[in-house]
Amino acid sequence: MYSTFPSSTLLTRRNSLRMQSNLTVGNPLSLDRIRSVLTRLEDTIIFSLIERAQFGHNPRIYQRGAFKELQEVGFTGSWLQWFLKETESFHAKARRYTSPDEYPFSSDLPEPILPALAFPALLHPNTVNVNPSILAFYTASIVPRITRGATIALASSKRANGIVGDDEFEDDGNYGSAATIDIEILQAISKRVHYGKFVSESKFLENPAAFIPHIQNPNRQALEDLITKPEVERRLLMRLAKKAATYAQDFASDGTQVPANDGKINGNSKIDVDGVVDLYESYIIPLTKEVEVDYLLQRLNGLKEEEIEALF
Repeated sequence: MYSTFPSSTLLTRRNSLRMQSNLTVGNPLSLDRIRSVLTRLEDTIIFSLIERAQFGHNPRIYQRGAFKELQEVGFTGSWLQWFLKETESFHAKARRYTSPDEYPFSSDLPEPILPALAFPALLHPNTVNVNPSILAFYTASIVPRITRGATIALASSKRANGIVGDDEFEDDGNYGSAATIDIEILQAISKRVHYGKFVSESKFLENPAAFIPHIQNPNRQALEDLITKPEVERRLLMRLAKKAATYAQDFASDGTQVPANDGKINGNSKIDVDGVVDLYESYIIPLTKEVEVDYLLQRLNGLKEEEIEALF
């Protein structure tokens, strides 16, 4: 089930960087620091999407109960859910989820083997976790789109070998490789979306008086207006399109760009650039705003009246 794993050196380095945290040094709530983290996550997400795009859709790995082998060991979820549980169980033992910027998709994970690091109290206690929504939109909308090219090529190859009909499309059998990259993408998207809490906390501390009235008398739109900068979002989407088109290009041994099949110098042969932009525009950015607003609505929970007044 495993074949053609992602290229090792870059991916190993990326995973190592992602497991590390910047939360124990400097000021993690500095907007410059937060922007730096979010920019690095853009690179991680784009590179991982390019890796995933080389495999077919493989919809079977997202269907609950599709593998009798898992049912035989008592697991009733999907292949991806099982992969997540196994991977996150290992990460939990390595205390990954004791960090305030990491959120697992699985429940009932083992306790860390090592004692937790002493992270500063950066965020107000809250219950905001949108990982179920991330998993849903990723498997339902993102995977089919970014794997379309590989799926079409797979169908052509199968037809050439006399395989037609229902067996012609989507499934290339690379269940382990596809799920491995899916998990990297999901974890990066989760970190990126939930980092909205740090954005909200930073902006709240900068001007509590602007936020508190809309928290005490809940006004989601007013809170969203306080944290939203349309020009920043516009520049983000432009940057993403340029990054995706650049990272997806092939280069010859002398460093020159290799044209795509249509003779043009672009990255669409490896990844649907518009699909990467749409991932952010239609899913990541709106969901991040939901996290930011939901966090703010819980920001005063547990505080006494005099503690709230002291914030003004």
